[in-house]
Amino acid sequence: MNTFLETLKGLLDTAGVLTGKDTAAYCLDQRRRYQGSALAVARPRSTAEVAAVIELCALHGIAIVPQGGNTSLCGGATPDASGTALVLSLERMNHILEVDPENNTMIVEAGAILADVQAAARAANRLFPAEWAASGSCRIGGALATNAGGVNVLRYGNMRELTLGLEVVLPSGEVWNGLRGLRKDNTGYDLKQLFVGSEGTLGVITRAVLRLYPLPTAHATALVAVSDPAAAVELLRGVQAAVGDRVTSFELISKPCFELLAKQCPALPHPFSPLPEWAVLVELSDGGDSHALTDQLAEVLHALACDNALLAQNSRQARDFWQLREHIPEAQRREGVSIKHDISVPVGNIPAFLNECGQQLALAFSDASIIAFGHLGDGNLHYNVFRTDKTAALYANEPAVNDIVYSCVAFHNGSISAEHGIGQLKRYHLAQYRNPLELTIMQQIKRVFDPKQIMNPGKVLID
Repeated sequence: MNTFLETLKGLLDTAGVLTGKDTAAYCLDQRRRYQGSALAVARPRSTAEVAAVIELCALHGIAIVPQGGNTSLCGGATPDASGTALVLSLERMNHILEVDPENNTMIVEAGAILADVQAAARAANRLFPAEWAASGSCRIGGALATNAGGVNVLRYGNMRELTLGLEVVLPSGEVWNGLRGLRKDNTGYDLKQLFVGSEGTLGVITRAVLRLYPLPTAHATALVAVSDPAAAVELLRGVQAAVGDRVTSFELISKPCFELLAKQCPALPHPFSPLPEWAVLVELSDGGDSHALTDQLAEVLHALACDNALLAQNSRQARDFWQLREHIPEAQRREGVSIKHDISVPVGNIPAFLNECGQQLALAFSDASIIAFGHLGDGNLHYNVFRTDKTAALYANEPAVNDIVYSCVAFHNGSISAEHGIGQLKRYHLAQYRNPLELTIMQQIKRVFDPKQIMNPGKVLID
């Protein structure tokens, strides 16, 4: 092992290898559920250095845990407790390499922070539409590795849809250069799709060609009270029928979310009194003038008989509305431990899912309270369960709660992971809810790319 570490240090600069106590921040996941230990942390500055590190690991049989911003919500970037794995951090490969406004593309390194990518696109009068709460800390490689989503998926799609090409270092140390900025390329298998969503189990993404869009000049935002989720789905269809794909975001927020925000984030504006049972946050975007688009949204909501709708009259009010939505995870963190679920079901099935799952949880756990919110427009809900005990001891109930939630998800033809990945948290559930043939194919793909089984062991698939 000393030979490996000495050789590793020779491949990178003096800041490129961390050992001992300096590795601690890289071994604890964001939710503080998984505490691991690392042989070392490698921090390369280029694709060539990544390739050299991986080739060395393959030679010595050292497991590799790729890591971006360490914002995984499923333990997907945390090493195990053995202390034998190398954490491969892409944090220093954080450059915006090229912005091509004519082709509506940009090339970035995998360690680039999402907010910096968005800013570089805006500077060229373009939009990179991926958006979620961790945009100031998450990195593009991790977003690609989990096929991250966010609030704009309804209009623009997940990271898979926002990516045209990749560069990937394979577990052998070979570099596959698929950095093609083409929207039409039918020359064989689309290899990049294997790596998007693979959570670092097949290789390490080092660079990406991302898809850009014209920068919208008009925005309209409204917070609309609705009676129930069925009314929210009906409202979504009505707004889409009236304005088409200008519906950029359509977020569902339950009354318990507003109550939790008032308790834990009292400095935020709280526009409803009394609180509605449910509300949706609607945002439209387009070219042209924001006032005209806001007037159009007002007309649409009036035509759809939305009696309790608050329209943002300026960008500040719009930000206030979005602050409520974006602070729900923080309010939950302050409240204490909850059992979290990132699930999706067909949009039309959301009302039935919420009703049936809520009833089953109430029967099994009389003290259960549910914080339900999320991206109703694309069928993705964050469905989180609190109980009286809000400490880590609550996790003892997690298997029973998960059985109820995931059984309801499966009944409604949904997915147990919509945008956060599988990681360590859900790999046994993946084996339960994907059919045997699918799992066999996944294992076969893993063996082809990673025959030595060194890439992010203990994640996604059961060994």
